[in-house]
Amino acid sequence: MGLGVGSKEAGIISHAASFLLGAALPTVLLFFLASDRLGEGLSSISRGWGVPTAADDPNEVTFRGLAELLPRVAMEDRTVIITSVNEAWAQPGSLLELYLESFRNGEDTAHLLNHLLVVALDARGFDRCKAVHPHCFLLNVTSADMSSAKRFMSPDYLELVWTKLTFQQRVLELGYNFLFTDCDMVWFRNPFRRIPVYADMSCSSDDFKPSRAPLDNPLNTGLYYMKSTNRTVEMMKYWRAARARFPGQHDQSVFVRIRHEVVSKLQVTIEPLETVYFGGFCEYHDDPEKICTMHADCCVGLDNKVHDLGDVAADWKNYTGLPPEARQKQKQKDGGFKWSYPTRCRDSVNWRKP
Repeated sequence: MGLGVGSKEAGIISHAASFLLGAALPTVLLFFLASDRLGEGLSSISRGWGVPTAADDPNEVTFRGLAELLPRVAMEDRTVIITSVNEAWAQPGSLLELYLESFRNGEDTAHLLNHLLVVALDARGFDRCKAVHPHCFLLNVTSADMSSAKRFMSPDYLELVWTKLTFQQRVLELGYNFLFTDCDMVWFRNPFRRIPVYADMSCSSDDFKPSRAPLDNPLNTGLYYMKSTNRTVEMMKYWRAARARFPGQHDQSVFVRIRHEVVSKLQVTIEPLETVYFGGFCEYHDDPEKICTMHADCCVGLDNKVHDLGDVAADWKNYTGLPPEARQKQKQKDGGFKWSYPTRCRDSVNWRKP
């Protein structure tokens, strides 16, 4: 007889237990979604694409404090701007300094610093970030030394670029949209006015032609916007899982290979961004009245990036320091305005584009 509960009383207890369990489930789900680590609560979902969670991965990536930090950084529509640095990129006179200064010198960009989250991949980079910016997050990576400048396509470089996807997946899972940009970039004006709101993902391009089908434009994941939806969370998992299919490749190379797969299988929309607004050293336009950002792509070497981006930032400062009538005259004389040619960067990859 056990506790001696009769059938009627047992039925009442059973219904009450079911009610309490049902009421508790949303709380349990919220606990998992707000957890500071990608743990057991998400493991069954992530395993759908064969993606290890932090609980499964021996090279654990932790997110302690992220759920509390994001509401302080996000815009009203739950969008955050994200970039990532290590010690080398965060040093005085290096890329982070150029990046932050460009917000202050841009048109309608200074206020966006309030919504910028700088993700540091090592402790020294984190300390340097805190000295120059209010919103910094230390991504605890144990699988590699992230502090020094990494040779392109070296094992540590690959670990660095793939780690950022783990972080971005977590941001999406917590219900936040994001605009990610590499730190080897300068900002000139607010880019959100040029990002299509209907797309799940909008991504910069190395060579944009409007006559092409959207996905035929060569995509560059140095800048991309993603909305927080079930589709984009699954796309991030699919992207990370695809790393195993293409060993030794960086995140952008893998994404380019799987872009048609994620569109067909997950029904996501991906839009390329025009280089007249989102330029880079691979392709840019000499139109300072339209450009929003300039990326030091088609470039190898930290010193080369800092040098050529510094020249472009100086071009912008000189141009915007002119009165409107002087700007107009400069555009009309001798073929018009010209950005400083990124000689060191293009020479580093033997790149020539008319």
